[in-house]
Amino acid sequence: MKNGLNNFVKLIVTSSNCLFLSQCHGACAEVDSKTEAVAGEGFLLGCISCKRREEVAARATVDWHFKPLGEEKFRHIFHYNHPSAEILHEDFSNRLEWHGTQNSDIQIGAIYIHNVTFNDTGTYQCILQRTLFLELADEHVTVEKEVELSVVAVANRELTAVISEIMMYVLIVVLQLWLIVVLVYCYKKISAEHEAREARKALKDQAALLESKDNCDGVQLE
Repeated sequence: MKNGLNNFVKLIVTSSNCLFLSQCHGACAEVDSKTEAVAGEGFLLGCISCKRREEVAARATVDWHFKPLGEEKFRHIFHYNHPSAEILHEDFSNRLEWHGTQNSDIQIGAIYIHNVTFNDTGTYQCILQRTLFLELADEHVTVEKEVELSVVAVANRELTAVISEIMMYVLIVVLQLWLIVVLVYCYKKISAEHEAREARKALKDQAALLESKDNCDGVQLE
């Protein structure tokens, strides 16, 4: 994890595999984008490039390109140069929204696709061009990241979610078995204590009866 990023974006995965953003101050982590979207819903294309030195001032622009499944060329679909955001392809008209860093020193270059369709399946390329303002000379850095997006009709359950659910049921069964064992143990212990108490009571009654009999015998002898 690297230090930096004044506006860190947390990616939160909902049950429909949509991602949303909430900004906060903290460290920058280069988290990979999700790769499966559900038709008719929204989807966040993630693109994070952390600066190595937070104290260095910088300015960046972000361009998104899209190559549909089965095609060879990328289409330029989105450009962001703070504070201006431009949708550059008619197929994504009114469907793309900037969800990245809200200043010129961009480290989060995410965009949100509204109303995903099956035609959105393909390869997305995020190109972040950053200029670092150094004392001696400015330094230009280009970062490229790709996201292979597949669009499905119904969200597939992630393996981790399935394993978690299985573990939950296993834990419930184990706890129930443990509870049964504890109840049986407690019952046997209580039963044994009750039998021991009854045995002590019987011995006490027998001793009292013998003592009473001895007293009666003494009276007859007199």
